[in-house]
Amino acid sequence: MSTLSVDAITGKSTPTNLTIGSTPVVSASANSLTIRGEGTAHTSIQQGLAKVFCSFDSPTTSNGETIAMTDSLNMTSATDNGTGQVMLVFANDMANDDYVISIQGGESNALASVDTGTKAAGQIRIEQFNTGEALRDHQGMSVIFGELA
Repeated sequence: MSTLSVDAITGKSTPTNLTIGSTPVVSASANSLTIRGEGTAHTSIQQGLAKVFCSFDSPTTSNGETIAMTDSLNMTSATDNGTGQVMLVFANDMANDDYVISIQGGESNALASVDTGTKAAGQIRIEQFNTGEALRDHQGMSVIFGELA
C-alpha cells in the first residue's frame, strides 16, 4: 500500500476528476463537487446534504423557554412559542427561505407541519398536533435541505 501526503491539490481550470476506488468524484466548477451515486447518476455534494437537523423533546413548558435538543447540526436554539409551537433558529442562515424541511413527530399519533408565515433564512417555526388536529407538545425531529448563505 502507498501513502500520498500533500497539503493541497490544485485542479486545472477545466473540470477535474478524482477516482476513489471505482467511484469518480468530479469538480465541475468552483465550489461544486459531485459524486457518482447509484448507477451512472451523479449527486451534488453541496446540494445533496442536510444543512440543519434537530431532534428535540418539547415537554409542557412556559411560553418562551428554551427546549432541550437531544441532537442537532447547525442549530442555535429551539424555543417554546406556546403549546405545540417550536421556533428553530439556525447557527448559519440559509441563502433564502426556499429551503426544504422534513419534519416528523417522535411519538405515535403525532403530526407536525411548518408555519409558513414564520419561515425565514435563519429560522422556522413548526407546529405539532395530535391526530385530532389539536396543538400538542411532543418530541420532534426536523431535517432541512437547501443552500447555506
